[in-house]
Parts: sequence; C-alpha cells; structure tokens
Amino acid sequence: MTSQQTVQELLERARVHINGSQSGDILVHNAQFYDRVLAEGSLGLGESYMDGWWDANQLDDFFFRIHTVELDKAVRDKGLIWNAFKARLFNMQTQSRSKRVAQLHYDLNNEFYEQMLGPHMQYTCAYWKRAKTLAEAQEQKLDLICRKLQLQKGERVLELGCGWGGFAHFAAANYGCSVVAHNISERQVAYARRWCAGLPVEIRLQDYREATGEFDKVAAIGICEHVGFKNYRTLMEVAHRSLKPHGLFLLHSIGNNASVTTGDPWFDKYIFPGGMLPSVAQLSAAMDGLFVMEDWHNFGTDYDRTLLAWQENVDRHRAQWDKTFDERFFRMWRYYLLSLAGAFRARTIHLWQIVMSKHGLLGGYEAVR
Repeated sequence: MTSQQTVQELLERARVHINGSQSGDILVHNAQFYDRVLAEGSLGLGESYMDGWWDANQLDDFFFRIHTVELDKAVRDKGLIWNAFKARLFNMQTQSRSKRVAQLHYDLNNEFYEQMLGPHMQYTCAYWKRAKTLAEAQEQKLDLICRKLQLQKGERVLELGCGWGGFAHFAAANYGCSVVAHNISERQVAYARRWCAGLPVEIRLQDYREATGEFDKVAAIGICEHVGFKNYRTLMEVAHRSLKPHGLFLLHSIGNNASVTTGDPWFDKYIFPGGMLPSVAQLSAAMDGLFVMEDWHNFGTDYDRTLLAWQENVDRHRAQWDKTFDERFFRMWRYYLLSLAGAFRARTIHLWQIVMSKHGLLGGYEAVR
C-alpha cells in the first residue's frame, strides 16, 4: 500500500476525503505530503500546512472530524514519544526554561494581540452564555471569575500569571480590590503596568513561584497549561500558602481527557514550548490534601466560538500585518487557532474553572453560572 493510500484510508475513518468538496475535506498540493505525515506525525502535518502543501475547505471542521474518531492514535508520532521521554527525565518548566514561551509567543507584538483579542485583552476562553460579541463574552468571563471568587471591596487578590493585566484591571476597577500579579513576559508586564496605572494594582516581573504575602483570594487564569506536569503540585502549594484561611482560589485552565506528560510536538515547537494540558486526575492529585474542591465548571464549547472569533479578527486586520509577518506565519496562526477550535468542538479538550477553599466554606459554596 502506498503512503497516499494509507493516509487516504486513515482519513476516510473520519469522513475526510482528499480533494473533496465537503467542509472537512482537504486539498493536497504536494504529493510529498503523504510521506511527510506518516514519517513525522503531528509535526509533519502542521509544518506541511505552513509550507502550503495542503489546505482544508474548513480547517476547524477537518480537525473536528479527526478528533472525533481519535485518528491521532492511529499514527505513531515519534516526536510525541521523544518529548514524553524528555519530560519524564527532566523538569521542562524550571524557572529558566519557562521563559521560552514568553519570548516565542507572548512577546510577539502587543498591537497584533490587541487587534486579535479585543478591548479586554483576554487570551483565555470567553463566556458566551448571555453575550453576542467577543467583547461582551470576555467581560462576562471576567465578571464570572470575580463572582465565583466572591470578591469584596478592599480585598487583596493574588494573580498568578496575568497576561496583559485585564483581570487585574477589571477586578480593581469594578470590585474595588487591590491586586498583585505575577508575569514573566516583559512586554506583557510593561503593557499591564501602563494599563493599570492609577489603580491599586502591582504587576511584578516574576515567576509565579516567587509569590509572597497573604491574600483574600487567588486567581490563576491560563497559567496551568504552561507550568508542566512536574509543577502542578507546586502551583497548588503557592496558591495554598498565599491564601488566607477562609479565602478562595480559582483555577482557569484548558483540560485534557487523559493524563499526559508532554504537549503536541507541533505546538511545542511553534506556539507553546513546554506546554501541556492537565487531566482531572492530575489536578486532583495536585490539590490532594491542600484544598476542598468547591466547584468544577466545564464550558469548553465556549472556547470553540472564542477561537473562531479570534481568527476572524486576525483575518480582518490581515492587510495591516503583511509587511510584518509572512504567509507562513499566517498559515501557522490559522492552523493553531482552528485546530484547537476543532478539538474543543469534538470534546477532546475542555475549559475548566475550579473553585477551591482551604477548609471548605461554612454552609457550603453556591455555584455561579
């Protein structure tokens, strides 16, 4: 059987046809595509797309289909095996190694992110329950977090990993809290300091492990995907030691159905070096003996819609960036956003907000939706 026949047979399991006309079908422009995918797995699939060797009529639907039938398990991915071996031997997210993702991804260009993300500069899942636009959905996500944390005026909040300062700004401006936030991206920290100027917000250019002090509430929004499986417990311990006895800790993270010790090879190389998605079992083990789990909310299907909105924004402003980024960058970015949209749609990955307390709230915790 030729490599083309092998790939074709695999894709047919997912109802994907080569050079077909349906939304999930792909168009192959270079016959070397088949050998490359079989030899290199996920990395070959992504890089060949970046190189223009193939296209999809609708990339998110293509990935939705292959995730639905778990087609990735049918292809032996050497890169994934090697990454897993390294992760077992070494801590791939020490304080020095953790800076790679900031340098590669988050320090890319603040104006580019402004146009993609919108006015709240939220690079995590929006909450679309009562929203019609991305801006509304992100504002509702921020308010959802504040209500889940039961924020009160005058409380001190610790944020572990703060992006461009959107949550810190929102909590301080709308709930009267003071916020101390940690981030290792120099560009994001500079942006957050300008944006939060005049508010009781302190943005520290520090690793989350360097957090000190005692706080009424702790938030970790979108950092857990970057800390690595060897550091899930450390993240929980930092939150625990920083939280007052009757405080609340909210963890907002993408989650995986299975426990893994490494990330996808293509994402590891091009988007999030050292990143990986925790499972329920891994997070439960990390919080074991430290926290009472008060609430676990899954709204991962909202991430599908969020990612599509981000891609629409990138497409809308594309002409402005043609002299800054080349075609290969835009194909990489489209692959990144739409492949994730398909995975969320297929329910192979999720978005979790977990609320925890040290000793359990007296009278119980009322879930907020």
